[in-house]
Amino acid sequence: MTIPAVRSPRADSQRNRALIIDATLRCLAVDPRASMTQIAHAAGVGRVTLYGHFASRRELIDAAAHQTMTRVEAELSPLALDGDPLEALLLLASASWRLLDGVEGLVAAAEQELGSDRIREHHDQTLHRVRDLIERGQADNACRADQSASWLTACYFAILHGAAAEVRAGRLSDMEAATAIPKTLRALVSAAGTQE
Repeated sequence: MTIPAVRSPRADSQRNRALIIDATLRCLAVDPRASMTQIAHAAGVGRVTLYGHFASRRELIDAAAHQTMTRVEAELSPLALDGDPLEALLLLASASWRLLDGVEGLVAAAEQELGSDRIREHHDQTLHRVRDLIERGQADNACRADQSASWLTACYFAILHGAAAEVRAGRLSDMEAATAIPKTLRALVSAAGTQE
Protein backbone atom coordinates (compact mmCIF):
# COMPACT_ATOMS: atom_id res chain seq x y z
CA MET A 1 0.00 0.00 0.00
CA THR A 2 1.37 3.38 -1.04
CA ILE A 3 0.99 6.22 1.37
CA PRO A 4 0.16 9.47 -0.44
CA ALA A 5 2.64 12.26 0.00
CA VAL A 6 1.39 14.86 2.40
CA ARG A 7 2.18 18.46 1.58
CA SER A 8 3.72 20.33 4.40
CA PRO A 9 1.70 23.26 5.69
CA ARG A 10 4.63 25.47 4.74
CA ALA A 11 4.45 24.42 1.08
CA ASP A 12 0.67 24.91 1.02
CA SER A 13 1.08 28.28 2.67
CA GLN A 14 3.67 29.40 0.12
CA ARG A 15 1.53 28.12 -2.75
CA ASN A 16 -1.55 29.95 -1.42
CA ARG A 17 0.42 33.15 -0.93
CA ALA A 18 1.69 32.98 -4.53
CA LEU A 19 -1.82 32.25 -5.83
CA ILE A 20 -3.20 35.22 -3.89
CA ILE A 21 -0.56 37.66 -5.17
CA ASP A 22 -1.00 36.44 -8.76
CA ALA A 23 -4.77 36.81 -8.43
CA THR A 24 -4.29 40.28 -6.98
CA LEU A 25 -2.33 41.38 -10.03
CA ARG A 26 -4.95 39.90 -12.39
CA CYS A 27 -7.87 41.46 -10.51
CA LEU A 28 -6.25 44.89 -10.21
CA ALA A 29 -5.47 44.86 -13.94
CA VAL A 30 -9.22 44.71 -14.54
CA ASP A 31 -10.34 46.85 -11.59
CA PRO A 32 -7.87 48.73 -9.35
CA ARG A 33 -10.59 48.78 -6.68
CA ALA A 34 -11.01 44.98 -6.63
CA SER A 35 -12.11 43.80 -3.20
CA MET A 36 -10.48 41.21 -0.98
CA THR A 37 -13.47 38.94 -1.68
CA GLN A 38 -12.96 39.22 -5.45
CA ILE A 39 -9.25 38.51 -5.05
CA ALA A 40 -9.88 35.48 -2.81
CA HIS A 41 -12.34 34.10 -5.35
CA ALA A 42 -9.89 34.64 -8.23
CA ALA A 43 -7.14 32.92 -6.21
CA GLY A 44 -9.38 29.96 -5.45
CA VAL A 45 -9.02 30.42 -1.71
CA GLY A 46 -11.42 31.39 1.02
CA ARG A 47 -11.45 34.77 2.70
CA VAL A 48 -10.12 33.20 5.90
CA THR A 49 -7.09 31.93 3.98
CA LEU A 50 -6.62 35.31 2.31
CA TYR A 51 -6.80 37.18 5.61
CA GLY A 52 -4.52 34.58 7.18
CA HIS A 53 -1.82 35.74 4.77
CA PHE A 54 -2.70 39.42 4.46
CA ALA A 55 -4.47 41.23 7.28
CA SER A 56 -5.63 44.07 5.03
CA ARG A 57 -5.93 45.16 1.42
CA ARG A 58 -3.06 47.56 2.05
CA GLU A 59 -0.81 44.72 3.20
CA LEU A 60 -1.78 42.63 0.16
CA ILE A 61 -1.12 45.45 -2.30
CA ASP A 62 2.19 46.16 -0.58
CA ALA A 63 3.21 42.50 -1.05
CA ALA A 64 2.11 42.57 -4.70
CA ALA A 65 4.11 45.77 -5.25
CA HIS A 66 7.17 44.19 -3.62
CA GLN A 67 6.91 41.09 -5.80
CA THR A 68 6.42 43.21 -8.92
CA MET A 69 9.43 45.41 -8.18
CA THR A 70 11.54 42.31 -7.49
CA ARG A 71 10.59 41.03 -10.95
CA VAL A 72 11.23 44.45 -12.51
CA GLU A 73 14.68 44.62 -10.92
CA ALA A 74 15.49 41.14 -12.23
CA GLU A 75 14.59 42.31 -15.73
CA LEU A 76 16.37 45.67 -15.51
CA SER A 77 19.61 44.50 -13.91
CA PRO A 78 21.06 42.91 -17.10
CA LEU A 79 20.71 46.19 -19.05
CA ALA A 80 24.02 47.52 -20.35
CA LEU A 81 24.15 50.91 -18.65
CA ASP A 82 27.89 51.45 -18.73
CA GLY A 83 28.02 53.51 -21.93
CA ASP A 84 27.02 57.13 -22.39
CA PRO A 85 25.14 58.02 -19.17
CA LEU A 86 22.37 60.01 -20.86
CA GLU A 87 21.71 57.27 -23.41
CA ALA A 88 21.84 54.67 -20.62
CA LEU A 89 19.27 56.69 -18.65
CA LEU A 90 16.96 56.79 -21.67
CA LEU A 91 17.43 53.05 -22.20
CA LEU A 92 16.53 52.44 -18.55
CA ALA A 93 13.44 54.66 -18.89
CA SER A 94 12.27 52.84 -22.04
CA ALA A 95 12.80 49.43 -20.44
CA SER A 96 11.02 50.58 -17.27
CA TRP A 97 8.09 51.86 -19.32
CA ARG A 98 7.71 48.52 -21.12
CA LEU A 99 7.64 46.77 -17.73
CA LEU A 100 4.83 49.03 -16.53
CA ASP A 101 2.57 47.41 -19.12
CA GLY A 102 0.13 45.20 -17.30
CA VAL A 103 0.67 46.66 -13.84
CA GLU A 104 -1.23 49.92 -14.29
CA GLY A 105 -3.98 48.60 -12.03
CA LEU A 106 -1.46 47.79 -9.32
CA VAL A 107 0.01 51.28 -9.64
CA ALA A 108 -3.46 52.84 -9.29
CA ALA A 109 -4.29 50.66 -6.27
CA ALA A 110 -0.91 51.36 -4.68
CA GLU A 111 -1.44 55.10 -5.08
CA GLN A 112 -4.69 54.76 -3.12
CA GLU A 113 -3.57 52.25 -0.50
CA LEU A 114 0.14 52.83 0.07
CA GLY A 115 0.81 56.50 -0.53
CA SER A 116 3.68 58.11 -2.36
CA ASP A 117 6.40 57.49 0.25
CA ARG A 118 5.84 53.72 0.33
CA ILE A 119 5.60 53.53 -3.47
CA ARG A 120 8.89 55.35 -3.71
CA GLU A 121 10.46 52.92 -1.21
CA HIS A 122 9.49 50.08 -3.54
CA HIS A 123 11.44 51.87 -6.29
CA ASP A 124 14.58 52.53 -4.22
CA GLN A 125 16.83 50.15 -6.13
CA THR A 126 15.76 51.46 -9.54
CA LEU A 127 15.98 55.07 -8.41
CA HIS A 128 19.46 54.46 -7.01
CA ARG A 129 20.46 53.26 -10.49
CA VAL A 130 18.87 56.40 -12.03
CA ARG A 131 20.66 58.70 -9.61
CA ASP A 132 24.00 56.98 -10.31
CA LEU A 133 23.51 57.49 -14.06
CA ILE A 134 22.64 61.15 -13.57
CA GLU A 135 25.65 61.71 -11.30
CA ARG A 136 27.90 59.98 -13.83
CA GLY A 137 26.37 62.13 -16.57
CA GLN A 138 26.98 65.27 -14.53
CA ALA A 139 30.63 64.27 -14.03
CA ASP A 140 30.96 63.68 -17.80
CA ASN A 141 29.10 66.91 -18.67
CA ALA A 142 26.42 64.86 -20.45
CA CYS A 143 23.75 65.75 -17.87
CA ARG A 144 22.92 69.14 -16.53
CA ALA A 145 24.69 70.08 -13.31
CA ASP A 146 22.64 73.17 -12.46
CA GLN A 147 20.09 70.90 -10.73
CA SER A 148 20.90 68.24 -8.13
CA ALA A 149 20.96 64.58 -9.09
CA SER A 150 18.41 64.01 -6.33
CA TRP A 151 15.98 66.48 -7.91
CA LEU A 152 16.48 65.09 -11.43
CA THR A 153 15.89 61.57 -10.07
CA ALA A 154 12.63 62.72 -8.49
CA CYS A 155 11.63 64.26 -11.83
CA TYR A 156 12.43 60.99 -13.64
CA PHE A 157 10.17 59.11 -11.21
CA ALA A 158 7.39 61.71 -11.55
CA ILE A 159 7.54 61.64 -15.36
CA LEU A 160 7.17 57.85 -15.58
CA HIS A 161 4.40 57.70 -13.00
CA GLY A 162 2.69 60.76 -14.45
CA ALA A 163 2.71 59.14 -17.89
CA ALA A 164 1.21 55.97 -16.41
CA ALA A 165 -1.58 58.03 -14.81
CA GLU A 166 -2.28 59.80 -18.12
CA VAL A 167 -2.47 56.47 -19.95
CA ARG A 168 -4.84 55.07 -17.28
CA ALA A 169 -7.04 58.16 -17.63
CA GLY A 170 -7.14 57.79 -21.41
CA ARG A 171 -5.53 61.17 -22.06
CA LEU A 172 -2.38 59.62 -23.54
CA SER A 173 -1.93 56.42 -25.50
CA ASP A 174 0.75 53.93 -24.56
CA MET A 175 2.53 54.66 -27.85
CA GLU A 176 2.43 58.42 -27.22
CA ALA A 177 3.86 57.90 -23.74
CA ALA A 178 6.61 55.60 -25.04
CA THR A 179 7.63 58.39 -27.44
CA ALA A 180 7.16 61.32 -25.05
CA ILE A 181 9.04 59.89 -22.06
CA PRO A 182 12.54 59.74 -23.59
CA LYS A 183 12.07 63.10 -25.33
CA THR A 184 10.93 64.72 -22.08
CA LEU A 185 13.75 63.14 -20.08
CA ARG A 186 16.37 64.15 -22.65
CA ALA A 187 15.12 67.76 -22.53
CA LEU A 188 15.08 67.70 -18.73
CA VAL A 189 18.41 66.02 -18.03
CA SER A 190 20.67 66.84 -20.99
CA ALA A 191 23.48 69.31 -20.38
CA ALA A 192 22.80 70.66 -23.89
CA GLY A 193 19.42 71.92 -22.66
CA THR A 194 21.11 74.24 -20.14
CA GLN A 195 23.25 76.13 -22.67
CA GLU A 196 22.34 79.81 -22.91
